[in-house]
Amino acid sequence: MHVREIPWLEPVDAAERLRPLGGLSFLDSAMHHEKLGRYSYVAADPFGKLTVANGAVNWNGKAINDEPLPAIARYIGRYSMDVHAGLPPFQGGAIGYFSYEFGRLLERLPEPGAPPQGAMPDAAWYFYDVVLAFDHAEKRAWLISSGFPEVEGETRQSRSQSRATYFLNAIDRAMPQRTSEGVEQRVPRASWKSNFERQAYMQAVARVVEYILDGDIFQANIAQRFTADLPRGFDQWRFYKALRKRNAATFAAYLDHGDIVVASSSPERFLAARGDQIETRPIKGTVPRAADPKEDKALADTLLKSEKDRAENLMIVDLMRNDLSRVCRPHSVLTPVLCGLETYASVHHLVSVVTGRLSADKGLMDLIRAAFPGGSITGAPKLRAMEIITEIEREARGVYCGSIGFIGFNGNFDSNIGIRTVVFQNGKAVFQAGGGITALSAPASEYQETLDKAARIFTVFDEGGLE
Repeated sequence: MHVREIPWLEPVDAAERLRPLGGLSFLDSAMHHEKLGRYSYVAADPFGKLTVANGAVNWNGKAINDEPLPAIARYIGRYSMDVHAGLPPFQGGAIGYFSYEFGRLLERLPEPGAPPQGAMPDAAWYFYDVVLAFDHAEKRAWLISSGFPEVEGETRQSRSQSRATYFLNAIDRAMPQRTSEGVEQRVPRASWKSNFERQAYMQAVARVVEYILDGDIFQANIAQRFTADLPRGFDQWRFYKALRKRNAATFAAYLDHGDIVVASSSPERFLAARGDQIETRPIKGTVPRAADPKEDKALADTLLKSEKDRAENLMIVDLMRNDLSRVCRPHSVLTPVLCGLETYASVHHLVSVVTGRLSADKGLMDLIRAAFPGGSITGAPKLRAMEIITEIEREARGVYCGSIGFIGFNGNFDSNIGIRTVVFQNGKAVFQAGGGITALSAPASEYQETLDKAARIFTVFDEGGLE
């Protein structure tokens, strides 16, 4: 393994320099935070790609006779390595996503309709031997080259050094010239189509409330989907750079999978694992921000006192505690933060923190199986809520409400909840915005909440991705 500290440069600039290598993945703490937004990672030119579509697993385009999670564990294990102290947690491994529909491979659930932009894999993970890791707190950066997929000592070491040199040369090259100048980037608000008109969404909320009052569920997360055709030559990377400025988030990401590009500005952690230490941070409760500081504080205070939002948050905390308890050591699941306030570029959120210690006989894939998809974007009880979501939304969600993150060859793991996330595919842009529905939900307010969450994304498109 070859590790070299390199001069500090902004991670987004590093991503720009490595983008021509292909297969770019950028896990971007665009909103810096001493804990949640401390690290960013850039990787490109993967040596492997594992995809899952309709339950079938492929490795570099070849069918693999294995179940999805065991297959991922097997390929990660093939390149296992120790944690190197003093470096950021991700030191090489896989970066990618689990779509929301990946949950159908873990539980018996109804089949959704096809999304408007076309089918996409239920999961897609690129395997990287080289990663640039950035510590925002200390303003330090490293190039980490593992030498994989070679596994023999001398051969692996030789590859690690040659690959390090290759990437260093790519970093040192001048920034690529933008080729999208003059190409129309603007997608006006009027261009977007929703799968719900206002009245239809309000009726959907009312239907969920009926399910709650009938005793079927306690809550369900219902979203509307926005779809627009893109101008020819639209530059997704230019859009993402504008998005990360307009809506900076701690768990942002950009994945370039060729025919599918994902741009996410998520503020929410799904799961993180360091050794046997597990953390999840469900968000439930949202209000928009105001330009006036006094009004902004008043909105935050109102959220903190909201009976509806606190009840919603507490129900999801109970659900996540239950999910973690299935794979954690007895009495280790704790809630160090309950309904804490977190503030982002456009909204205030109520966020809780649930932690646990993984049982000695359980691994990372057991944790994912127990907790995916995250309870904050399904509802409770989870399976019945997911059935109702499919009934009401009708179309597959894709990456939305799935998860984007990394699986390290050293066993470390971190992932977001795929909200505030745009998927570019087949000449279309698609994103969703939703909210948790409880017995106290007012349909008009819930509809407005979806627009508040979508506002920053609409603005970036409407401005043409201006940086």
